[in-house]
Amino acid sequence: MTKKAEENQMNIELSEEIASGIYSNLAVITHSPSEVICDFIQVMPGMPKGKVKSRVIMTPQNAKRFLKALQDNMSKYEDQFGPIHEPKNEIPPMSFGTPNTMA
Repeated sequence: MTKKAEENQMNIELSEEIASGIYSNLAVITHSPSEVICDFIQVMPGMPKGKVKSRVIMTPQNAKRFLKALQDNMSKYEDQFGPIHEPKNEIPPMSFGTPNTMA
């Protein structure tokens, strides 16, 4: 490994609690001029409301980097496992008191 590569390395700690992850089947994304907020929600079938399980707040620049990294990873996933087919039925609109931006 070159000296430059060694200088660009970062150690990242992952606790056991965080390593187990959080399940989310809905994301609501809102933004302001200075931040992008991603709420990851778990909605249970037949239940009238969901629960925000995690909120991630990023700068617009980091959100754009994340978007590019996610697109790259999804492309690699589909290359390996085949295309991901989206349901043909539209998800009914849900209102969470935020702008209508959902993923």
